[in-house]
This record gives sequence, structure tokens and C-alpha cells, in this order.
Amino acid sequence: MQSKKRALEESSKPKAKKVRIDDSQDKPAKKNGRKSENQPPAAVQSVMVPEEIDFPRGGGSSLTALEERQVRKEGILEAEAEIGLEKTGKLRSPLKGGKLGTSRSKATNDTEKTGHRIEHLNYKRMVPGMKLFCQVVAIHQVSLIVSLPNQLFGHIPITQISSQLTQRLEKMDQSEAESEVADDDDDDAGDVDLASMFEPGQFLSAVVSAVRPAGTREDVTGSGRPRNERERASRRVELSLIPSEVNAGISTLDLKPGFVLTGAVKSVEDHGYILDLGLPEVPGFISLKDVEKSNPSRKSKFAVGHLLTVCVKKLTENGRTCAVTLDANTIKKSCLSDVSNVGSLVAGTFVQGLVTSVSADGLNLQLLGSFEGTVDVFHLSTPLDSSAVKSGSKVKARILYDVQGSNPPRFALSMNPHIVSLDPIQSLEETYPVGLVLDDVKVVHVDSEWGLIAEISDTVRGFVHISHTSDDHVPSLNAGPGPFKLGTRHRARVLGYHTFDGLLQLSFRTSVIDQKFIRVGDVKVGETVKGTIKKLTESGLFVSLSNNIDGVIWPNHYADIALKHPQKRFKEGSSITCRILGVDAEREKIMLTAKKTLVQSELPIISNMDDVQVGMTTHGVISKILDTGVLVEFYDRIRAFVPLRELSDTPVASTSISELFPLGKPVKVAILSVDKLAARLMGSIRQALSQKSLPNTDSVSIGDIVSGSLAEIHKDNLLLTLQPTGVRALMSLRNLANHRNTTVPQLRTALKPAEEFTDLVVLSRNAEKGFVIVANQPKGGSTIGRNNALSFDNLTVGQILPGQVVKQGTKGVTVKFTNSLYGSLHPADVADDFESNLFPAVGTTVQACILELQREKKQIILSTRPSRVVSGFSGIIADKEVTALEDLEVGRRLRGFIKSITDHGIFVTVGRNIDARVQIKELFDGFVKDWKDSFRVNQVVEGRILSLNKDTKKLEMTLRSGDLKRQRKSLSDFQEGQKVEGKIKRIEDYGVFIAIPDTSVSGLCHKSEISDVDGVDVQQVLQGFHEGDNVKAIILSIDKEKKRISFGLKPSYFNDEDFQIPAIEDTPEMDVDDEPSRDSDFEMNAESQSEDEDSGDNDANEVEAEESDVEEIDLEEPTLSSHPRAPVIHSSTGSDPSSSARAPALKLSRSFQWNPSTSTQLDDDPSEVSSEEEVAPDSTQKKKRKKKKHVIEEDKTADAHTKLPESTADFERMLLGSPNSSYIWIQYMSFQLQLSEIDKAREIGRRGLQTISFREEGEKLNVWIALLNLENEYGSEESMTKLFLEAAKANDSKTVHLRMASIFEQSQKHEKAEEQFRKTVKKFSKSSKAWTLFAEYYLRNGQAESARALLPRSLQSLEARKHLKTISKFAQLEYKLGDSERGKTIFEGIVDSHPKRWDLWSVYIDMEAVTQNIQGIRNIFDRVLALKMSSHKAKAFFKKWLELERRLGNEEGAEAVKAKAIEWTKRASQTNESTS
Repeated sequence: MQSKKRALEESSKPKAKKVRIDDSQDKPAKKNGRKSENQPPAAVQSVMVPEEIDFPRGGGSSLTALEERQVRKEGILEAEAEIGLEKTGKLRSPLKGGKLGTSRSKATNDTEKTGHRIEHLNYKRMVPGMKLFCQVVAIHQVSLIVSLPNQLFGHIPITQISSQLTQRLEKMDQSEAESEVADDDDDDAGDVDLASMFEPGQFLSAVVSAVRPAGTREDVTGSGRPRNERERASRRVELSLIPSEVNAGISTLDLKPGFVLTGAVKSVEDHGYILDLGLPEVPGFISLKDVEKSNPSRKSKFAVGHLLTVCVKKLTENGRTCAVTLDANTIKKSCLSDVSNVGSLVAGTFVQGLVTSVSADGLNLQLLGSFEGTVDVFHLSTPLDSSAVKSGSKVKARILYDVQGSNPPRFALSMNPHIVSLDPIQSLEETYPVGLVLDDVKVVHVDSEWGLIAEISDTVRGFVHISHTSDDHVPSLNAGPGPFKLGTRHRARVLGYHTFDGLLQLSFRTSVIDQKFIRVGDVKVGETVKGTIKKLTESGLFVSLSNNIDGVIWPNHYADIALKHPQKRFKEGSSITCRILGVDAEREKIMLTAKKTLVQSELPIISNMDDVQVGMTTHGVISKILDTGVLVEFYDRIRAFVPLRELSDTPVASTSISELFPLGKPVKVAILSVDKLAARLMGSIRQALSQKSLPNTDSVSIGDIVSGSLAEIHKDNLLLTLQPTGVRALMSLRNLANHRNTTVPQLRTALKPAEEFTDLVVLSRNAEKGFVIVANQPKGGSTIGRNNALSFDNLTVGQILPGQVVKQGTKGVTVKFTNSLYGSLHPADVADDFESNLFPAVGTTVQACILELQREKKQIILSTRPSRVVSGFSGIIADKEVTALEDLEVGRRLRGFIKSITDHGIFVTVGRNIDARVQIKELFDGFVKDWKDSFRVNQVVEGRILSLNKDTKKLEMTLRSGDLKRQRKSLSDFQEGQKVEGKIKRIEDYGVFIAIPDTSVSGLCHKSEISDVDGVDVQQVLQGFHEGDNVKAIILSIDKEKKRISFGLKPSYFNDEDFQIPAIEDTPEMDVDDEPSRDSDFEMNAESQSEDEDSGDNDANEVEAEESDVEEIDLEEPTLSSHPRAPVIHSSTGSDPSSSARAPALKLSRSFQWNPSTSTQLDDDPSEVSSEEEVAPDSTQKKKRKKKKHVIEEDKTADAHTKLPESTADFERMLLGSPNSSYIWIQYMSFQLQLSEIDKAREIGRRGLQTISFREEGEKLNVWIALLNLENEYGSEESMTKLFLEAAKANDSKTVHLRMASIFEQSQKHEKAEEQFRKTVKKFSKSSKAWTLFAEYYLRNGQAESARALLPRSLQSLEARKHLKTISKFAQLEYKLGDSERGKTIFEGIVDSHPKRWDLWSVYIDMEAVTQNIQGIRNIFDRVLALKMSSHKAKAFFKKWLELERRLGNEEGAEAVKAKAIEWTKRASQTNESTS
């Protein structure tokens, strides 16, 4: 009988083929007699196999006899439950007395009495593959933070949203890494923004992909350091939203109208979207009309990869497409009535269930007649009240998760209203902020092992974990007698929110309730706090302020003075009193200060611009030193500027600021002015030391009529106290004496203490010193009137008003008259002499004349010119006012202010709204490379008007000195037939271009207008011209419309008078040195053509006869040279006009012949040459001596510009011309080092850093590196460290760190170099460059193993996108400095894993070329060309291969490359044809 029962049991078991259950995980459990605790329970799969036929032909059944009996028994139990009967024990097992029947009967009885145990979800019960319903609580750049059931949290990486989104991200990463992408057919990946795909409070169906142990520090979310406890807890559970994983197990038979599931946008079509539902054979489709109807507020389309929650509308007849909808109401109300497969019950599904039992912990349900479910007390429709639901009633709930390892399948559900309706709770965080203390909360539910629930109001509950019930250790809770029994009331504090469960996170611990800060946002700037030192690092001191809040003290805030050994003062675990310096709530950072002056200060705290008032005194810290003053930092990064004059009562030089006021020094500052709009403060250290506070003068405005009483009598002034404001005022004794028609001595004796003065007008206000200046109103009546009498409507042009300067700018000065009345002062209207024009300082009082009232814009145009303000002005007006273009004329000299500097020149303001343009060519007489350094905005310049166009209102100006002496001529100043002197500008085959000096006129002399001789070889004649030659030309025609002019050079156009050289007596006195270039040209030309000149004269006698005419020759007068051997008609003497011994002049006895043949005949006459040589030997020697002397002078001039500086004066002169050149500064330092002047070299380096423009970052860095080299060679360890830290702050920190390591290495200080590299890779662990340079250092010094050990370390620190680059760099270093075989191995791994990275293939080939391994190179080329690539890329590889074959291989190899290229081209063309 026993054997028959065993056979029956074995035969009744479902076969593995039908059930498809992998029992491999159950084998160890069977061996030990129970399931292993270390292994997670296997996922239970449904016995309802979709492939099986539920109703086979002929009435057969796929169930065994035992399964049929079990189904029948469950049906009877369900029927009894519906009619409210409890008939336990009446159903007897068919297997009487059998073991299986006894166990099943007992289990059935237990289930009927109590149902399944209702358990809470925790991290231990979560296993990969478990499906969960969750809610989004935070959206980061690369992850989502979600709230899970039962007060848990998880995260969803961006790579687990959808497969399509992951593909977009991979493509974006690939496009950044590759220089050229082989396949570029896909759409542009675009930017991925999770905030546009999800929103806080959104419910999602997810599946667990990984569960990590407690205390995980790995940044699995990609958002960096966790900002709060919620983010820290979310790192334990990683979830996935990928539809293929979430919807795994859904049967296509269940895709009926109303079925809700998730899908991802797979592609965007013309009429809608195709969705990936995770079902391979059934894609989803949603129309654009449905999307617009469901989301009318959405303007942009869904991108590929966007995740959507949809509801099935219908499945096509062929079952290939599923139409879905996005309608929110349909999704919320869709209730699933039946399924064919348990896998179709995904998390979030809305179902109807039958209550089978009710307990204090919740409900037991039966779902869809086949499955079991539980609802804990947190997720009841009426919170914590299971009695409201009766056994046998039907309820609706939403599935939260599937209970793993249960058979039959069991689910946890929620009847919570906000989860059932999918409407998130909005006002919970607003009503109960974190840190709020609740004085009276009531305990309504106790879980002995987990925690308790407290009632805050009728609808709000809070959860208190067992660890937060008391400061003492509580092993378990008791709902009966005890401190936490039901109904007891306690004080609690809000710590956070469990959004999914709709609960507040509370704490009953007294230490937490009394804790000062719960989150960073609770900390107030300026507050004094006590903390505990956690640790001391190089970057700062970390202090614990509470259990979960830390602050940092930067090194410059350790104490009032710099600490050399802070570790001696700060010990871990000791307490410290500090003050909150700043709070960054977004980044969860708190900055503290331990400076005694700030911590113990009783002065007001400046932590907000609204708290600042003029006259208040407070403490601050020197944060930056400038040439014009210092910046003082207060709290929360608020700064004030203290100018030089306000640093001390004694004058302070800009070079000694750092000594008197070093960085980090605490100082007392008095606020002088506040500009809240621009967030600018001005302070005074000097006034803060001399007085406690300054009176506030804001209550008095310029022009107010005030009264006051006499306080003190000074030498020239009276000190008054204005009533009722109490502001101090100064009034001149002379003004009061004139008002009373008496003398100053008589007035002194007549004044009485506390005498009252009325009808005083406020002339100026000095906010820096805290007083105003007043005077008596004129007897003739007030020109200003009462407080409100002065307005824009009663102002008139020409009226003179006193005002106060409140702002300076590039466009002028702003003057304040009253609190609502301001005027603008243009730079051209400040003074009558621009040279003495200094903008009035802010705060000074000026007398201004109203020039214009623009009533539409309500603007007042002012002038402070003495000629406008002073009545009866008789002074000199150096710069007259320019109000319109009609006031100007071409050629007029005038001065103006530089308005702006552009790349093409400068704009000069010569009057109000009148600007002149000065092009670059008109700025200097010669060429200047860095011309912008010579100008600045508002600089006064002098120039001359070149052109004036009144129609277009354009004005051209020049600053060239030559143009200031004479007026430039234009085309209209010349006429046809006029003979002019010009200079060859350019030579072409068709003629020469001639420019008239000192004008902008130039034109063409056609080759037909050069010679009178017909048939002459014009090209040969053109060869006689050179650019720069002086010529005499005649104007043949002028076309003013086209602005063209034509010249002629034919000799027939001229007569002998045109070539007459004027006498010196008849010409103005000229200095030959004014144009050295023309003299040098003349001498070189004369020397080269001396023989031609000799042969061109008649004889020596004629020369001697004309010797008396030498002094009539003008040395500056040039004439035309027609061809290389033609004589030049000007003096052959030297360039010195004062020479008493002049050489004889050369006179032509016959007409000059332009024909080259004639010139040749003259050259062939040797007799004339010999006669010339005999007659004038002395003249020739004098000429040579003078020319030699002139050449020597020119060499000295050139040498002055090219020789290396040899003295301090030389360097200073060079720095004046190039102040931004780091090369000159470094050479200057080197020069001082050669003289052993080390301190001077340091001083020069510091000068260079202050002088070089802040825009020249590279030049400044060079000087910093030079100073570091100097300190490394000659300085101490302390000075070196100090300079290094300063350089790292002033420049890019990583660059300075790497340069410092290089300096140590070059100076053979290998220990320091290695230590510096270690610090660098630790500080900049995300930099690939730092790691590769460290490895290069090791390889250069023979430490190959140390270098190779850096590669795995670097990959752990670097971002994934930098891995390939870093590995490639290490491989290249192996080729260059290490083992080439190892480098080859690394490259092989790279190209195998990334075969489409053509750039890496190319680098690999270049590295092999270094080893000259031609056969290895050929193998690599064969491999890479076997891959699919574009023809353009293949051409580049073949070209590279051919070059290497010619360089390293042989001709046979080159021919083979050509053949392979042809073969590749044919193969590629055939492939394209077959594809098309």
C-alpha cells in the first residue's frame, strides 16, 4: 500500500516540461532537509502554462487527479466563505491516514483560522527579479530616487530606464570619444534630460536589478556624494524600468482593453509613436491625436527612449500591433478582472479581491479566484483600522510587489487612497517641514520588532522606527503596559517623509528633539555654535555640529594668524567653538570660522545685503589684495572694497599693502556706501578704528532746506547738528558773515552756544566722513526751494544747480540733485581744457549747468565747464564745445576722449553724440604691432579731421604727427594736366601704379604712356622701375565718379623747366635727417650708377665750369629713373647740407635720351669715363667717406633694436614697450640672478605678475613657473611651499601641481617629485593627464612596475569615458619608455574591444612604426582594412601604408599596397551595387 501511495504521489507531480520550473536551486535544500538561508528563494512560476491547451478536444484535462481534487476543494472553500460559513474539519483528505493528506489538512485549518502571516517589506526580502511599485521623489541628472513600500528607498540609474535610451547614451558617448563615426545613419542622440521625462510624485512599475549591503559607499547613482539620508539609503536597491524586464511574463492573451502596462518610445512616426512593450512579437502604437488629447499642455514630442504608462485600447486581429492610450483617467480606473498567466500581474495593477481573513496586522485577500494577497495596516483604505473591512467583502487594491518564494503566488497590495487613485500627496512637506517639533502625538499602532505609528491629526500619521523611540537601547516594543503602549502621547520631531506610504518620519529621542540642527537649511549664517573635531586634513578642518551635519573650516580661518602646525592645536574628538561663515544648502555645505576676533565679536553681522546700513561697523577678513586697495569678506560671501586712502590714517603704498594687511587678517570695517542693486559695498578701516560708528547721512538730500543748532566753532567753519535728523553739518564762517553783513571776527564774538540756524540749504553730502555741507540761502531768493520744490518740471535750460557725484562710468558721470532727480555729465562737458580733465570723484559736490532737458526720457544733460558755470568767465578755452558737425571742418585740429577700442581702430568722442573714427593706419607714424596697449578708454588724444560727411554723419580723424603739420589732399584737389611728383607703388605687366605722397590718391600709368619711342620693348623699360622710386608724372584724366586717375610718364609731356632744381635760398630750410630712408636710397642709387653718371656728362671741363652751381642743388629733390642704366638727376654729394667742401655737380649738356640704346652708346665711351676719374678724384673720396660714415650710423640704429639687453636700463626700456611679455620679465630675472641679486629677481617676478594684464593668463603662468624655479633653487622649504600654494590659487591648480612635479624632476629631486605626483593624482584623481604624467615619470626613472601599477588605480578613479584614452596613453608610454611588447599587448586589447576606433588603429600603427617592424605594420593594416569602413577612411589608411612602405619597406611592398588598394576599391563598388 505504501508503494502504491508513493507511485501515486510521483505520478501526480507536474512534469518539468509542462511547468517549466528550474529546481536546480532546490537541490541543496533537499539535501539538508530545508531551504538554504544563504540562497534567495527561487522565483515561483505559474503552473498555468500558456502553451498548454486548457480545454483539449474530447473533454480531457491537463491536470492530474490530485490537482483536480485540490482545485475542487479550493472551490468549495471559496463558496463557503462567500456565504459566511466556517465548516472546518468537514472536508477530509482523500488520502486517509497518508502523510501528505495530514499536512495539507493541518495547513488548511491554519489558513482558515488566521490566513497568511502579513509581513513587511525589507531589504533582506528583496531579491533581483522582484517586481515593485514605486514613486519618484527626486530627479538627478543621471538617476531617479524612488520611494518604496514600507519606508524604503531605491534608485533607478539612467541606463535602466529603457533600452532605447541606453542606446542614445552610448551613441552620445561614442560621438564624444570618436573623431569620426563609421556608421552615422541614426538620428542625432540629442540631450537626455530626466526632468523632462519624469516628475516628482509619479508612480512607476519597476523590477529589482540589484540589492547591495548596508553601508554601501559606491557612487552607484552617479550623483556624487549623498546629500541626505534618503539618498544614502537609496543606494542599497537598484531598480530597472526597462519594459522587457518589467513586463516579462505578460501573455499576449491578456492584452485586452483596460490592461495597463509600461512601454518605451521606440520610434517617432508621422502619425504617432511605436512603443516597445517588452513583448517581442507585439509592439505598441499610440497616435499623435491621443497624445495631444491626453497631454494638451505638452508642446514637445516624446523622444526615443521616453517611458510611458499606457492602457490597451485594442489588439489587432492578426495580433501584431497593440493600440494603446495615455488617458490618465482610463489608466487610473482600469481594473483587471482575469488573467491567463500569473506573469501578467505586474506591480501597480489595479485588481479586485475577496477578503478571506482580517487580523490586527492587516487583511488576507484572494485575487482573481486563483491567487493570494495581503494588505498591511499601512495600506488599508482606513489607515490602521482593519476592523472597517469584514471577511467575505470585496475590495479593490493595487499590487505593490510579488512575494518571492510563495506557492501559490502571493502579492502584497495597497488600498491606500492616494495609491489607488494614483494621486500623490502634495501638501505633506509644506505642512510639516523637516525639523518641526510636534508637542503631542498619539501612539496608535505598535510593531514589536519594527517600530510604531503615531497619529498627528485625523488624516496624517507618522512612523517612528524602533531605533528612534528612545535614546536608550530598546530591544522590542510592547503595545501593552510600558512607555509606548497604545494611546500614550509623546513629543516628536519630523525627520523626513515616506512619500509612498504617506507617512512622516518621526523621532521620539530626546537628543534629536533638543538637537539644534536637523538639516543644513536650519543653520543660520553668523550663529555661534559648538562642535566636535572629526578630522584635520590638508584642505581643511572638519567639525561635527550634530549627528548628521558637518562643517568645514578652511586653513585661512583656523585662527587670527596663520598656523604653521595646526595639528598641535586641533585634536580629533575635542570640542571647538566657531561661527557659521556661510551656508550652501543646495550642496549641503557649511563653512565655519575659528578666528577669535570673529567668534567673540559683538558687532553686527553682515550676512545679507538688506542688513547693511551706511555707518555701521563690523568685523571682516582680508580676502584679496589689489593695487588700489583690499577686499574684505564678511559672512555668506559678502565683500566690501576698502580703497588705499581708507586703510590707515598714514598713507599706504600699494607695494606695502600685503605687509600691513596680509590675507586672512581680521579687521574692523566701517561701511561708507551701499549699492544694493549692484551688490557693492565700500568700507573704511581707518574710520572704524577712529570711531565706533558713522552718522547716517541718507536722511538728508542735496538741495534740502534744513535747520540746525550750533555745536562747535572751528577755525573756518561751524559744526552744526541738524534737527531733527541729528546729522552733522559744516557751514563756512565766511558764508555766514556775508549773509549777516559783518566780519568773521565780529561774527565769532556774536555767536552763542546752541544758537539756532534756519533756512539752510544742503550743498553736498560726504557719506564717507558722515557729514554734510550747508550754507545760507541767497538773499535774492532760493534757486532750489524746499525739499519737494525741485522737480523736473520746474527746471530750465541754463540753470545752475549744486549736485553730488554718485557714479562714474565710461560714458561720463551721474550727478544727484534730489532723491528722484539725477543728471548725466558727458566727458566732453567736464572742463574747458581736456588735459586737466579729471572726472569728479564719487561723493564730491559740483556746480552744474543744465544744457538740455529731454522731457520724454526725463534726462538732464549737464556741463561743469567753467565757461558755463562761472559768470563772467574770462579764462582760456583750450577745447571748444562741439555740438554739431557744422562746428567742424576738414583739417581742423582738436582733442577728444577715446570712447571705445576695436580691432579696426578707435572711436574718439569730440563732443556730445559726436564721434570720430580713427583707423589703425592713422594711429601712428610707423608700424606698431601691439597698438591696443597704447590706448585706454577716456584717454585724451589729439588729432586732425581727415574727412567729414554731414549726410551720413561720418567723421574720419588721424593721430599721425605728419598729418598734423599739413592738410591731406584728396582727388578733388587735383586737375587734368597737372604735373605732380609721385612714388612707384606697384609694377604690373600692363603698367605701373603711382601714389602721390601725403595723399590718398594713387592711379595707373599705362605702359603705352611710358615711352615716346615707337616699337620700344616696354617690358624692358618696366624692368627699370622699382617700388618706391620717385617719379615726375602728369595727370592725364580724372574720373571722379569711379574715383580713378590716370598718369603719364612720357618725356614729351615735360620740358627742362619741370626738372629744374630749386635753389636752397629759394626753398624753405629742410633737415636732411627728416627722411633718412630717402637719403639712403639716393646714396645707394648714386653709388651703383656712378659710371653711368660719368658717361652721361660731356667732359671734365664742363663739370669744373659748373662747379659754382653746386650750392644751388636741393638734396631732397628726386627725378625719374627710366631703366637700370639711365642716369639719375640729383646731387652726388653726401647727405650733409652744411658741408663746406661740396662735390661738383653733374650737368647734362644735351637732352636726356629715354631710348635704352642711346644709354648703351654713352656707356661705351671710355674717354669720358677716364676724364671724369682724373678731374674729380677728391670728390669721389669725399663721397665714399661720407657714405661710409652714414652706413655706420645706420648700423648702430639697427643694433639698438636687435642687440640683447646688457643693463637694467635696457630691460626697463624693453618692458615699457612690451609690459605683457613674460619672456622679457624672465630674462630680467635671469639677469639679476647672474649678478647674485636673488631678492631683486624675486621682486622683478612679483612686479611682472602685477604688471601683466589679467587677460594674459599664459604669460602670468610663465612668470609663476619662473618664480617656482627660483625658489626651488635658492629658497627655503617654507618659502617654496608658500609660493606654491599662492601659485595654485592664482592659476589653474592642476597645471601648477604638474609643473611643480616637473620642476622637482628637472632639479634631480626625485623624492619630492614623486611625492608631488602622488599629491597631484590624489587631488585630481579625475584627470587622465595627471595619471599619465605620473606613469611617464616612473618610466623615465626606471620604475616600470610602479608605472604599470598606476593603470588599474587610474581606471578606478577616472570616469568611464576617459578609460580608453588613458589606456591608450599608457600603451604609448610602454612603446616609448618601457616594453614595446607590453604596449603592443595593450593596443591589441583596445582594438579588439573597439574595432571601429580608427584613431586608435592609427596610433597603434605609429607606435609600431617607431620599432620599424614593417611586417607587424603590414599585419595591422591587413586587419584594419578587413573591417567595414568608408572609402574616405580607407584611402587615408592606404596612403599611410604606402608612406610607411616607402620609408621602412621596399618597392615590392609599395606595389603590393597599390594592388590591394585597387582590389579594395573594386570590392567596395561591387558591394554598393549589390546593395542598391
